[in-house]
Amino acid sequence: SAAAAAAMKPQAFVAKGQLGAQAPLGFWDPLGYCEGITEMDFKKLRSSEIKHGRLAMMATIGFITPFYAKLPGYLSPSKDIKFEDIPVGITAISKVPAAGWGQILAYMAFCEVSQDQS
Repeated sequence: SAAAAAAMKPQAFVAKGQLGAQAPLGFWDPLGYCEGITEMDFKKLRSSEIKHGRLAMMATIGFITPFYAKLPGYLSPSKDIKFEDIPVGITAISKVPAAGWGQILAYMAFCEVSQDQS
């Protein structure tokens, strides 16, 4: 019967009922990314949000820490650049050698491709 078929039909995924939606804001999705998505898509979006949030926290700590402490030793022994020679703030970007940025980018790529993609 039609009633039995309707009862057997799987319930649509409702993102608004997920953990984290609480008063006073409720579920916050101003751009509507979660409208009509599957539970798997929602879990992927949520894990990406957590990963990017953690990355932002690490970047903040990495930006603030050099104002108070620096590592001992050399950043680049071949170019005779010590960690203490690197200025704080955004100006530090231009002082790191290109090979150093290459190593950072290679490690980031390794972290991205080595995680479980399922």
